[in-house]
Amino acid sequence: MPHSMTAFSRQTHDAEWGSLQLELRSVNQRYLEPHFRLADALRDLEPAYRDALRQRMSRGKVECTLRFEPAEGSATPEINDAQLAALAQALGQVRQTLPEAPMPNALELLAHPGVMASQRLDLDAVKATALALFETALTDLESGRAREGERLAALIRERLDGVREQIASVRAHLPTMLERQRALLLERLESARAELDPQRLEAEMVLVAQKADVAEELDRLETHVGEVERQLRQKGPIGRRLDFLMQELNREANTLSSKAVVAETTRCAVELKVLIEQMREQIQNIE
Repeated sequence: MPHSMTAFSRQTHDAEWGSLQLELRSVNQRYLEPHFRLADALRDLEPAYRDALRQRMSRGKVECTLRFEPAEGSATPEINDAQLAALAQALGQVRQTLPEAPMPNALELLAHPGVMASQRLDLDAVKATALALFETALTDLESGRAREGERLAALIRERLDGVREQIASVRAHLPTMLERQRALLLERLESARAELDPQRLEAEMVLVAQKADVAEELDRLETHVGEVERQLRQKGPIGRRLDFLMQELNREANTLSSKAVVAETTRCAVELKVLIEQMREQIQNIE
């Protein structure tokens, strides 16, 4: 089942230490091209995110945005009362011994080691949650790519049915094509007043029949259509294979167009190229 390269996922998590919001969005790209915008405190998660992404996807431009908002008071500084009291007692002893010595002001006291204590943010818990959130978002993104892939496959199969109809129409016009080629040859010979040598005429007719015979092109078109159907049932990345098959289908359609000698066949060849181009545009979004 094909997967699209276009999808979006947003996941959030709230905890006592704050909130996380993670967004993943992907669009079509020839190769896997990840881009990360992570909160400063969580930038070291990028290698783990990158590895997880490579294990799950092979193509697409994937943008990952991780926002982190700490809860109010999660890292609020506090005064260590015991340390401040001990420092004040020591300063009192200094004043008694050296009454002329300058005393520190309040800011200098707060800057003394151990006076200020802060509630440390548990970054390990935040990072563990951010990793789990990424896995959830990645699974959701894959589901979205799979759903979009199903819709793309349905559109491609509709065009494949149209290709089959055009092939059947050309096959129905093969006798008319050969007869038209024969008539054109006879007209040219008559207008040139050439001597109608039976052997020469027979050789010319064989050559014309070979040039006008598009059965081989029609057979190859049907073979390529069958291979496209088979690829749509495969697991894993198939976009590059489908793109190659579109090139081969277009090659046969061009050959068919060059051999067309009746208006109906020309119309069928043009319609084939339109259908192939429509499929090719959809395949650009398939992983």
